[in-house]
Amino acid sequence: MKLSLETRAELVRLTRRPSVAAGLARRARIVLLAADGVPLSRIAQESRSDRKTVRTWVDRFRTGGVEGLRDRPRPGRPPLFTLAVVLYLVRLACDLPDQRGRSLGLWDCTELARQLVRDRIVAAISSQTVQRLLAARRLKPWRWRYWLHPKGPRDAAFVQRVREVADLTTRALAPDEMVLSVDEMTSLQPRPRTSETRPAQPGRAVLLEHEYQRKGARHLFAAFDTRSGRVFGACFARKRQVEFITLLERLAAQIDTTITTIHLIGDNVSVHHGKLVQAWLEAHPRFVLHFTPVHCSWMNQVEQWFSILRRKRLKCPNFADLTELTARIDQFIRQWNETAQPFNWTAASFDTVLAKAEAELADAA
Repeated sequence: MKLSLETRAELVRLTRRPSVAAGLARRARIVLLAADGVPLSRIAQESRSDRKTVRTWVDRFRTGGVEGLRDRPRPGRPPLFTLAVVLYLVRLACDLPDQRGRSLGLWDCTELARQLVRDRIVAAISSQTVQRLLAARRLKPWRWRYWLHPKGPRDAAFVQRVREVADLTTRALAPDEMVLSVDEMTSLQPRPRTSETRPAQPGRAVLLEHEYQRKGARHLFAAFDTRSGRVFGACFARKRQVEFITLLERLAAQIDTTITTIHLIGDNVSVHHGKLVQAWLEAHPRFVLHFTPVHCSWMNQVEQWFSILRRKRLKCPNFADLTELTARIDQFIRQWNETAQPFNWTAASFDTVLAKAEAELADAA
C-alpha cells in the first residue's frame, strides 16, 4: 500500500495531535505501519489489537481514505420523552410556581420533575433529565435577578434630564465652575462586637465576632467633586432638610469664592428640594441644583464613592459608639482626599439610556 506525501503527512498529524481521539490516532498509526510493510501480526501486537481489526482498518482506508478511519454516525438511543412532554416542560418552566398552584418561590429541577408526574404527563422522570432538557433550550427558572420597571415615563423631560446630567459630568468646565454630586448614606451603625476583632494570621482570615450591640445610627451627607475626586462630608443624627442645608453651608464656607457657579447633582428626595432648601438656594445664587431622572441614581457619582466607602471602611463594622464611627468616617474622607482622583466617566455612559429613550419617543410620535 503506497501513500502520497499529503496523505502520509495527514496521518502523521493525526497520530501527534493531542486533540485527536485516541481511537482515530491508533487507526492512523496502523495504516502508517501497513504502508511501511510491517506484517499484520506485528501491527496487531504494537497497536494492542488483533489481526482481524488491523485488516478491517486497512481495508477501510483503501476504500475510504482518511475519512474511512473516522467513526461512522450511530443512531443512538431513541428519545424516552416525546416532543409533547418537552413542550409541556418548557411551558411549565416559563410559568411561575404560583400560577400552577405550587407554593414555591422558584422552580428547581426536582420540583419540575414532580410537577410533570403530578400532572400525569409522564410516569417518572429524573431531575437530571429535566435539567438536560432545559439546558438545551437555555432555560434556568431557578435563577433570578432584580430589575426595576420604569415608573417615570421615558418622555422628553426624561431625555432632557439625562442630557443635562451627562453634560455636567463629562464636559470641560469653566474656571469658575464646579460640579458636586450630593446624596446621603443612611443608617450607618457602629455595631460594637462583644469580643475583640482578631487580625489575620498565616492560614487564618480576620475573625469578626458574630454578636454585636446596637448603639444607634448616623446618616452621612456627602458631596463628591466630579472633576477632582475630592469629598466633602458630615455625619448627622437625622436626615432632614436642616442637615442638608448644614452641608451646603459648609460647602459655601470651604469652596473658594472664585468659584461662582456650583452645580449640585442630586436625586429627587424631598430632602433636596423642600421649601427650606429652596429658600436657602435663593439666598445663595452660586449654588444650582440639578436632579437625576427618577430611578437613575447610578448617574450620581457619589453613589460610586459610597460603594468604595462601604467596601473599604464599613464592610466589617466594629466601632465602640457613634462618636468613634463618625471619627473613623471623617478620617477616611481626609485620607481619601490626600490621593483623590475623579472617576473616568465619558458620554458613552449615557448613550445607551439616551438611545433607548429617544427610540421610545420616536415610536410614540
